[in-house]
Amino acid sequence: MAVSPGTGHSPALPPLPDAATEAVLASGLLPELAHALGGPFHFLLPEAFDANLRALRDALAAAGVDGFVYFAKKANKAAVFAERAAAGGAGVDVASAGELREALGHGVRGEHLVVTGPAKDTVLLRLAVQQGALIAVDALEELDALVTIALTGPVRPARVLLRCLPPAQPHSRFGMTGAELDAATDRCVRAGDALRMEGFSFHLSGYALQPRADLAGHLVDLCLKARARGLEAARISIGGGLPVSYTDADSWHTFLTRHHSRHYHAGKTFRTGDFYPYHSPVSGADALAALLAARPEGRGRPLGGLLRDAGVVLLLEPGRALLDRAGATVFRIQGVKERAGYRILTVDGTSLSLSEQWFNSEYLPDPHLLSQDPTGPAGVYPASVGAATCLESDMLTWRKVGFPRRPRTGDLLVYPNTAGYQMDSNESPFHDLALPPKVVIDRTGCPRPRWRLDRHSP
Repeated sequence: MAVSPGTGHSPALPPLPDAATEAVLASGLLPELAHALGGPFHFLLPEAFDANLRALRDALAAAGVDGFVYFAKKANKAAVFAERAAAGGAGVDVASAGELREALGHGVRGEHLVVTGPAKDTVLLRLAVQQGALIAVDALEELDALVTIALTGPVRPARVLLRCLPPAQPHSRFGMTGAELDAATDRCVRAGDALRMEGFSFHLSGYALQPRADLAGHLVDLCLKARARGLEAARISIGGGLPVSYTDADSWHTFLTRHHSRHYHAGKTFRTGDFYPYHSPVSGADALAALLAARPEGRGRPLGGLLRDAGVVLLLEPGRALLDRAGATVFRIQGVKERAGYRILTVDGTSLSLSEQWFNSEYLPDPHLLSQDPTGPAGVYPASVGAATCLESDMLTWRKVGFPRRPRTGDLLVYPNTAGYQMDSNESPFHDLALPPKVVIDRTGCPRPRWRLDRHSP
């Protein structure tokens, strides 16, 4: 039975309109794929990746800033995104030997790789030097290891950025203190031709733009000081952290002010501060433009002007911002239970395929119900979504979502915009369930979407 709007379910969080996703939903392809694949799956829209990359480059060009974009591979394991980065002349950010090999295998040039992550092992460092990758050095010990590798191995120098510990986040496990950076700079000078010190980087948690601008301004100063000592120091990396909007401002603010434990299965509670900011006033390329227009603390000029004046190249390592609207996740409902005022839907997969659920949080954009009977009575049908496992906590959606039609066994649930971090950060073949495959959707010049399986082997 339907309930009246405003009762029994949480405020709606509709995804932002996206013509490509809506075309796939309307095409009739998803029920066919669900039948053919026999379980949950992800579909990928690589044209969105291409568009996001162009938009970031346009923002750099509009600000007159020389920059280079690396795709943060940890955000999605699919081969197609590394392939699109390679085809578009972008780089890839990797943090393991496996990721480095995957990127090379899908066409990314060695000099277009940046190697991040803390305490990198010797195998990874040696591969990075051999391939001419840029390496974000996180500790003095790591810098010493690179000097040894460069002196005893390849004829090419080790290309390095020195990673700065953010003063505003002194408890971060990433980066070096001011004293350690001074020591690292001394060692780079002494290393001579074994090292090519190209600049500085940082790893900053959160999505606020002003702290990122402030720290970027500081890194520009560090570059100028390093140059005075004869080092190249012509690049800074600000990592990722460009916010993405999943829903509109009114829906997000309404949700934040009205959501309550009664809107969740079993009275589950979440701290508002633990949710990803599913709406941002500026996002993606617009956030980059705003960052370049921001004035770092104590400066009279915007960050873009500081970079131009110093001749410093800005390196970016976005994941989510490149994957915005680049894919979705599909589950089949395999059971429906009635509860007081709402339903519990059980789907043919697990919340391991929606990684946000495993960070004491919830993936909040409303899933789309693809009903077998779209002519059924309209209304508001609250339902939470559970997984096909034996764990009480394995819920894809604790929230009681108000679906516009009654969900039934056999219907599909499509979770929107999951390509950025949701699809495969935590996937596991729990209960011997197969990992959901990734389906690449190619719509170019076709009256109906074409598809193929992604070439990455899980």
